Amino acid sequence: MHAPGYSAAERLERLPVSGYHRLIFIIIALAFFFDSMDLAMMTFLLGSIKAEFGLSSAQAGLLASSSFFGMVLGASLSGLLADRFGRKPVFQGSIVLWGVASFLCSTAQDVETLTLYRILLGIGMGMEFPIAQSLLSEMIPASRRGRYIALMDGFWPLGFVAAGMLSYVLLEPVGWRNIFLVLAFPAIFVLAIRFLIPESPRWLEQVGRLREADRVLRGIERRVMTSLGTDSLPEPQRMPRQAARAPGFFSAFGELWSARYRRRTLMLWSLWFFALLGFYGLTSWLSALLQQSGFAVTQSVYYTVLISLGGIPGFLAAAWLVERWGRKPTCVLTLLGGGVMAFFYGQSAVFGGNQALLIGTGLAMQFFLFGMWAVLYTYTPELYPTSARATGSGFASAVGRVGSLLGPTITGLLFPIAGQGGVFALGAACFGVAALVVWVFGMETRGLTLEALSEEEGRKPVLSLVDRGDGARAE
Repeated sequence: MHAPGYSAAERLERLPVSGYHRLIFIIIALAFFFDSMDLAMMTFLLGSIKAEFGLSSAQAGLLASSSFFGMVLGASLSGLLADRFGRKPVFQGSIVLWGVASFLCSTAQDVETLTLYRILLGIGMGMEFPIAQSLLSEMIPASRRGRYIALMDGFWPLGFVAAGMLSYVLLEPVGWRNIFLVLAFPAIFVLAIRFLIPESPRWLEQVGRLREADRVLRGIERRVMTSLGTDSLPEPQRMPRQAARAPGFFSAFGELWSARYRRRTLMLWSLWFFALLGFYGLTSWLSALLQQSGFAVTQSVYYTVLISLGGIPGFLAAAWLVERWGRKPTCVLTLLGGGVMAFFYGQSAVFGGNQALLIGTGLAMQFFLFGMWAVLYTYTPELYPTSARATGSGFASAVGRVGSLLGPTITGLLFPIAGQGGVFALGAACFGVAALVVWVFGMETRGLTLEALSEEEGRKPVLSLVDRGDGARAE
């Protein structure tokens, strides 16, 4: 049943979630996982690299920040490119780029060369993250969209833990260069994406490629019916429609600052900046700070991996709460919880002899912070229309990466002055500011289709956008 005469959104939204949706999710999530491993690896290798090259704390902070500088460039470009040329080719190109850059990191013989390669790696990762969230959000029906995107982001803590386990096993016997070499191999994963991931039908329709959109939709509908073992699908329901637009680099960016989306853009940029300033200012230094507190290299890596396990139930809880409770309150809760526990972790790290306190507060901190990531990636693409979704997600991520760039550098400069307690207190303050921004300026998106959200005015009261859960909206 191909439902001629209906829009891409109407045909996609009526599809029951099937094994085909889950296949698309797994492919995108695994690409996200390997990217996250590469990014997180610096947390575990920074101490060894710092020792080999004889770096000061400030120099090590600059090295840790280098990939985030690349991510600013990658995230800014990827959204513009994806809204102009499509989600799929940009997604593929990003994976190839970070795979090549990871290989080059394994060949670096001095800190300047390694910094350059980490910037290239960051460009690839910065391109991949916003495209993954845009592509998945446009493929999954509204009833399950939040849960699936939150679960996709859960592959980030899994990637973090996997990076720690890999470094724990391989760092001493093979060294940090060979670990980067191992991480280059997953780039061949792009072959699966080329054949199994379709272009977004919403995007194809938005740019006027209607025949191609219909062809892709027919393929999706056929695979869903095969997966469900049926020869029919529910009848589509009419929804708000958006006029097709000629793709352009500047029109999408201009739309972010239109009267309808300006408030959303300012809120998201502030949220991403302060959340990532706090997060990466702390996590990029977790292992190195433990080493400077007297822990051995393998012991510091072990403790960092151990506390990161708290992120797994954290993102699972967030994936449940965003659909049960809503995006906005879950975001505020995870930011405030992460800030409080980051402060207490910093105080416990000052008294490093109490390992139980260090581990307990660290587990709680990562529970909230990885839950925060799940909400960020769920919430952001929902606030923009198809014509500017990748651009909006990309620039929000890029502004966040400016915070990521500053965070490790500020930590490196602040640590000799204020110690670990001061470093983690600053991180806690950043999370508090981000929570305040969402509480005051955020809007709820739970249960609404992407097209319905595009029709809502940004200045409309938040309560008018809350789905009661019975299909109606509270006014």
